[in-house]
Amino acid sequence: MPPINLGPMLPVSQVDPKALRTAAGGAKPQRAASAPPEITASDALDAGAPPVDADRVQLIRKAVESGTYPIVPAKVADAIIANGMLLRTSK
Repeated sequence: MPPINLGPMLPVSQVDPKALRTAAGGAKPQRAASAPPEITASDALDAGAPPVDADRVQLIRKAVESGTYPIVPAKVADAIIANGMLLRTSK
């Protein structure tokens, strides 16, 4: 097998990228002239407005402000623990 002539060896800083593409038989890749496709949002994952009873919220707000809203510490503690457990479980 005859030796392959690689041509003169140049430092990387002196290598012409165009010459490499020409020597490799490839041309510079052409970018598409058209604009990228437009991305639109889907309504499939939109949950919509949360179901809130504004009258009930106002009633509870007034009871809390006046100090008449019944707070049971055991129920509050149970809810905190339950929420902590939900955060730790894998889905």
